[in-house]
Amino acid sequence: MIVVGKITRWLGAGLVVACAMQEGAQAAELKVVCAGAMRAVLLQLAPEYEKASGNKLTIEYATAGGVEKKVLSEDGIDVAILNKPRLDALVKKADIVGGSVAVLARAPIGLAVKKGMPHPDISSVDAVKKALLNASSIAYTDPASGGTSGITIAKELEKLGIATQLEKKIHLVSAMPGQASPRVGDAIVSGEADIGLQPISELAEVSGIEVVGPLPSEMQSPDLTYAAGSPAESKQPVAAKGLIDFLSGPNAAAAYKIKGLTPG
Repeated sequence: MIVVGKITRWLGAGLVVACAMQEGAQAAELKVVCAGAMRAVLLQLAPEYEKASGNKLTIEYATAGGVEKKVLSEDGIDVAILNKPRLDALVKKADIVGGSVAVLARAPIGLAVKKGMPHPDISSVDAVKKALLNASSIAYTDPASGGTSGITIAKELEKLGIATQLEKKIHLVSAMPGQASPRVGDAIVSGEADIGLQPISELAEVSGIEVVGPLPSEMQSPDLTYAAGSPAESKQPVAAKGLIDFLSGPNAAAAYKIKGLTPG
């Protein structure tokens, strides 16, 4: 079981230096769009950044596919946080400035059950396969929503050769009205699923469930590496770069670890 603790407040030397460089400058208001896998940690880090920099952040959350669509269709975005393959594609199309991009963290997919229920063995690919076949119902993000984890899980089930066998057990989760991104954990709490698969950073936001642990490394995907970049149309590239530097710095890395993410 993975226990997620509280993040203590701190001010890192890197951020202090960055703020000193901006001393006397007018505070910026930055618009950020962020994928759901990074939501929990950004909720923690945003107040730290705002307090130290004097800048204000307006943050919108969506699936990685949703963030990509926002970058392509909305004005005024200063920083986009999404999985790196999608970000790289935006760089190739010149929608994101290549020099602004920084890798932040990887978001391992975990398996969760309802609080108090037995924890299945997930120590190997074969063990995970057995756990999924024995489950009554399995929830994960609907790939059609643009969620990277849902796309990854669907591919893994195909690779395991059990996608057809599990077809009637699968409960695909999309964001409900008022939600920024799908909450797989809610399906476990409600009894719609007895097993949920999603990045640990997202599962850990839901009370009433227990994260058994991450899936084996063979079942993880490089597509679940998240990065930040600034759109070419941002009117505040310097302030945007300062935020990206903070999010890719050592203090943020400590926060990522606490939230079940792997820095870098």
